[in-house]
Amino acid sequence: MRVNYRTSHQIRTQADRLLGPVVTDVDGNSEDRSHTVSVFNGPPPTIHSLKSEREGIKTVGNWIAERAKAGVLPHEFGVFVRSAAQLNRARAAVKEAGMAFNILDEHVETAGGHVSISTMHLAKGLEFRAVVVMACDDEIIPLQERIETVGEDSDLQEVYETERHLLYVACTRARDHLLVTSVEPASEFLDDMQV
Repeated sequence: MRVNYRTSHQIRTQADRLLGPVVTDVDGNSEDRSHTVSVFNGPPPTIHSLKSEREGIKTVGNWIAERAKAGVLPHEFGVFVRSAAQLNRARAAVKEAGMAFNILDEHVETAGGHVSISTMHLAKGLEFRAVVVMACDDEIIPLQERIETVGEDSDLQEVYETERHLLYVACTRARDHLLVTSVEPASEFLDDMQV
């Protein structure tokens, strides 16, 4: 049995649906995750598929503002998007909440009094009380450009697995609160999280 001290049972359980019980990394090392338990509970993650980018920005902004009113401090928020192309949506959402933000770069330095905004690639190793994973739209995750460059089925499978893992890592940066949003049509991965 493995014990998870970082993420609530509810968040870990929903995120785990992205990967399955056994995960194999690029080096061929396998990890059986079926006996992992979290040591604390929290509210279930919220997953919203919205009609427009503007509605998504407003929804995320309101969610952040509500958590802030409940005591989550600015530096305890992380907002993740698939790639730099979606950073403007994240910026607009944090502005909607009326909060200052810091865009994380490869140095991954968070700043007191600021919400951290980042791509999913920089999420590993970070932890926040409240996380938003936004812009999980169809063709954004899995990233359509990556799919179009694949020639063989085995390579396509690897693209899907790495894209799923990116989303999983971003979601599991949340300790207590997780919001995942998309603009319709949503990523097929979100269906897997809600099963």
